[in-house]
Amino acid sequence: MLDDDPTPSVDSTPSVNTGTGARARAHIDTSKPHSARFWNYFVGGKDNYEVDREIGDQIKGIFPGLVDVAVTSRHFLGRAVRYLADEQGVRQFLDVGTGLPTADNTHEVAQRAAPDARIVYVDNDPVVLAHADALLGSTPEGRTVYLNADLYAPETILEAAADTLDLSRPVALMILNTLGHVADHDQARDLVNRLMAGLPSGSHLVVSDSTATSEGMIAASEAYNASGAVPYYVRSVAEIAGFFDGLDLVEPGVVQVPEWRPDLRGPAAPAAAVDAYCGVGRKP
Repeated sequence: MLDDDPTPSVDSTPSVNTGTGARARAHIDTSKPHSARFWNYFVGGKDNYEVDREIGDQIKGIFPGLVDVAVTSRHFLGRAVRYLADEQGVRQFLDVGTGLPTADNTHEVAQRAAPDARIVYVDNDPVVLAHADALLGSTPEGRTVYLNADLYAPETILEAAADTLDLSRPVALMILNTLGHVADHDQARDLVNRLMAGLPSGSHLVVSDSTATSEGMIAASEAYNASGAVPYYVRSVAEIAGFFDGLDLVEPGVVQVPEWRPDLRGPAAPAAAVDAYCGVGRKP
């Protein structure tokens, strides 16, 4: 979601992409690791380069549990989207910090449950832009678009998303494994609050992020940040919970990602414990 330059950038004219020519417009730097490609490697994807696999293997040696974090976080996405579409009747999803497409992306899960669902993916990452075509499938009844915009410009995101989503009706704001790229916790909370401020009552916030809950995860984060990639900062559980201030937390609250409404019929049994927490909150 963030450029290789960690300095916040605001693009006042975000572009909505329907897939045509996305790969040709993207410039991808393969000289240093990249968070989207690194995560893609950990979840078994093929959209990564040797530099990403090298740091991935190094971090596996330091903290093998990070693979479980990646996989279980992906499963949480599916459970959260199914809950929102099936049980809460949500038909609009704003996925900020999209990442690289794999199996069961937000639009696939949502439109499987509700064919008329509308999804806006948001990222300003050239790697993700290059793969935007794969994110833009849609049922005839629904719609999926990719918005090239910056997390640091919440109002710009909302304005552009309004071309696809009806912001007078509930929207599920998905920010998964992205807020850790914002170094300052207060700034991260402000960005979340500004996005939620533009959404109506009945909207939901879905957040997951890695946490500083073990020495292994802290060491893995430090090794990753030293690699030259855009830094990712692991936070305390209390800081993750702080993103939901003012919202009604959905049971079971802020928990480790495998513990959020586990579905034992899913693709894998939950890990015993992972250094990543998540939650879903409803705007009153």
